Amino acid sequence: MNRAGENIKNERIEIRLLLEAVNLKYGYDFRNYSFAHVKRRLEKRLNLSGMDNFSQMQHRLIYDASFFNLILFDLSINVTEMFRDPWVYKKIRGTVIPVLKTYPYIKVWHAGCSTGQEVYSMAILLEEEGMKKRAQLYATDFNELILSRAKDGIYPMDVMRKYINNYQKSGGKKDFSDYYAADYSHAIIKRGLRDKILFSSHNLVTDGVFGEMNLILCRNVLIYFDKALQNRVLKLFHDSLCPGGFLCLGTKESIKFSELSDAFELVCDQEKIYRKRR
Repeated sequence: MNRAGENIKNERIEIRLLLEAVNLKYGYDFRNYSFAHVKRRLEKRLNLSGMDNFSQMQHRLIYDASFFNLILFDLSINVTEMFRDPWVYKKIRGTVIPVLKTYPYIKVWHAGCSTGQEVYSMAILLEEEGMKKRAQLYATDFNELILSRAKDGIYPMDVMRKYINNYQKSGGKKDFSDYYAADYSHAIIKRGLRDKILFSSHNLVTDGVFGEMNLILCRNVLIYFDKALQNRVLKLFHDSLCPGGFLCLGTKESIKFSELSDAFELVCDQEKIYRKRR
């Protein structure tokens, strides 16, 4: 093996030992995350910290919890926005909601909710469809700091223009400004929307079944997992759905080649909406 190949091999060993240390010291398991994703995020922290290699990072995170918290945030999946991919919400409104309206009460789980924009989007959609009073929304993430931000429901005003545009494209029926209070620099989601959402810590990698849900949304999270972890999480979703319940994944995600492919029927291909077989 040439020197470049040896260096790549050694770097992979260092990263895997670092992830092992994170699991042993703090109980967070990133060992089955996509290696490319983990490496990219850790390289950014390595450059910011001024360290020479991942072994130095491993030593520091073991003895410095505040440094570990930075890494935890780095490895969290925090890309989100209100009514992201608005055509997906439009399809949910037109295809999934009519079915859910036949139930006297529904439960909706946003798994990997990040800072909360997408669960608030669903709360708005359910209110406009006259369903919020007979619905309970659950929003979970493994990162307590991110969950705290989600509970607050406070977002910079400079992103609201994009959120308004998304809302309108999703089939929104009102003025989007009805759903938040604005000051000079921030928008605060109104309490009436937050009252129907229960925020809770839940780790898709290590935790178990989460209730009996009518709809689960976990969008653009599975792409950061390796195949084995994807299958585990899909099994978790299957077991957490009631018969006939819906699963909505990210537009670049699919269950087509997973171990659970026969357990769901495809409802909408482009939007990646599936339904658990009864």
